[in-house]
Amino acid sequence: MDLRDDILGFAPTQSADSSAREKLVEHLFLGELLRALWLKNIRGVEVLRPEVDSGGYDLALEFQGIVRHIQLKSSHRDARRGEITANVKLLDRPAACILWIYFDPDTLRLGPFLWFGGAPHERIPEFGDKVARHTKHNAQREKALRSGHRVIAKSRFVRLHGIEDVIQRLLG
Repeated sequence: MDLRDDILGFAPTQSADSSAREKLVEHLFLGELLRALWLKNIRGVEVLRPEVDSGGYDLALEFQGIVRHIQLKSSHRDARRGEITANVKLLDRPAACILWIYFDPDTLRLGPFLWFGGAPHERIPEFGDKVARHTKHNAQREKALRSGHRVIAKSRFVRLHGIEDVIQRLLG
């Protein structure tokens, strides 16, 4: 383990501390987003976070009548993950979206981004009918269904190359 691993608390090639890394990616994303908006002279964007993760989203952005409920997903750039799961409650939000953030495991630089959602005042597309399963086995060594979650294939996402593309999708 090198010094960077000691400071960050995880080895980039391992999945240890994945929830801490997920939060770190979220903070890096918000920092990049808010910096880019500031440099465009776009002020007054509110960042809202739910107290409990039960509504299907990680954060909401509000700007001039546009409210985006955003579910964040993240993967390192070499990940082979071909799908994600999403809470169906996200479908109840008026302009929800899912942003899948790829990051470099060595530098934590973000990008590319994958987008699943509509225009700023449009509803998110339907997820499909494939019900997600829990990641861990139950006592019978089965992965139980998660009735409130659906699987969304990576092929349904639109690739965005940078934060400017993300801003365009979020705010128009």
